[in-house]
Amino acid sequence: MQRSVSMVYFLILGTIIGVELAAGALLAPVIFYPSAYIGEGVLSHFQSGVLMTQIFLKLNIILFASVIIAWAYEVYMLKFGTKDIISFFFVIFISICAYMFIFYFTPYMVEAQQHGEQAIKTKEFAAIHQASEIDMKVLMMLQVTLFFRRFWLILK
Repeated sequence: MQRSVSMVYFLILGTIIGVELAAGALLAPVIFYPSAYIGEGVLSHFQSGVLMTQIFLKLNIILFASVIIAWAYEVYMLKFGTKDIISFFFVIFISICAYMFIFYFTPYMVEAQQHGEQAIKTKEFAAIHQASEIDMKVLMMLQVTLFFRRFWLILK
């Protein structure tokens, strides 16, 4: 039973990592540089940002669910499986990064976009946007590390 639960958890954790990578590495370059594929004048940088925000709003739902699942799995493992305080702390840090992205960075981007194109041309917006990119990279590194940590513990 424990191995089956772990395999489902690895599938979910691997999926969210893949979705995050796909959004950042595959979708973002296409959305922000549409002229490379369909010609000039199709989308402004602002319009591309609005589209990317819609993708991240949907990603946030999956990310939020994955954090809940991670907590459920770690509590399950503390009660019935391999107790690992390191993995537990990884989930704490993953939660912090995920919740910052979901509840701080994304709402900031949405609000800025509602104020129009000039709002995204400020130094403050650029700094917050860069911080959100760093947050997402740290989140993915933590998730990948947790994935391999838990996988290693299962194989022990």
